[in-house]
Amino acid sequence: MLQNRTDIVEFLIVGFSDVPDLQIPLFFFFLLVYLLTITGNLILILLISSSPSLKTPMYFFLCNLSSLDIVYTTVTSPKLIHIFATHNGRVTFVRCMTQLFFFIAFWNTEYFLLTVMSYDRYVAICKPLHYTMIMNQRLCRAAAVATWIGGMLGSISPTMVTAGASYNSPSVLNHFFCDLKALEKVAIGDTTNIRTVLLVQGTLLVMTAFILTLVSYIYIISTIMKIPSRTGKYKAFSTCASHLTVVTCFYVLMFDLYLRPKSTVSLNRGKVLTILFVYIIPLLNPVVYSFRNKDVKQATKKLYKTVRSMR
Repeated sequence: MLQNRTDIVEFLIVGFSDVPDLQIPLFFFFLLVYLLTITGNLILILLISSSPSLKTPMYFFLCNLSSLDIVYTTVTSPKLIHIFATHNGRVTFVRCMTQLFFFIAFWNTEYFLLTVMSYDRYVAICKPLHYTMIMNQRLCRAAAVATWIGGMLGSISPTMVTAGASYNSPSVLNHFFCDLKALEKVAIGDTTNIRTVLLVQGTLLVMTAFILTLVSYIYIISTIMKIPSRTGKYKAFSTCASHLTVVTCFYVLMFDLYLRPKSTVSLNRGKVLTILFVYIIPLLNPVVYSFRNKDVKQATKKLYKTVRSMR
């Protein structure tokens, strides 16, 4: 039955067709955002890979985060840009479910990775004397692999129950990619399974990651407040300020978008929040870590001098 459905079901992504006069400006906007996201994160990866001073657990995880942001935004951006260029939002069942799978997988990986990074900051500030022993190379690699694998595994159930639902052909998605909530709205019949998986995953995975991150920062702030000197407090806080900024933006937007009751989120507001969540955060991550991080600034200057001397 599922095999037959893959041959006949097609989805039509509406995107921003309700504002025809803005199609060309939006095309260039999303193209620019995508190119800047790829470029910014690739530069950050290059800096971390080429700078001996950045060979620490924090930057190892940051390198993973930049890699994740590249693939995360690539899941949705090229198709959206294609829709603006061709005015054709049709997508096959298989491609829609594939996009959904990888979007959820990389989304899961993001909050898993942010949780691991918060633990890294907890050890660095609360247990500095044992930092190198606890956050050793073997643990960091295992944690990074676990976040990627965990993200993939966590995407299987939502994708399977969504793919198992019935749809008209074409089903019109009032969104700009194959989002789970958009697919739930156009599914025919009982969508209890989809809502149940959303609830379970939101409770077990998202809330667990959020609570672990919150607990880490409670300990971090408590430790910082005990530091007697103002300079010491500032120095300790500066080591986690970038991560805290990214985590705050990520969870505020995610809770507002996915955990707020349906009746309180309009379609236009939901699209705006999704743009911030899916496209702007991956763009801002390298910016936040670059401008608020002295080590990255120094590594950038050294790399610039090296490139300049080679001319």
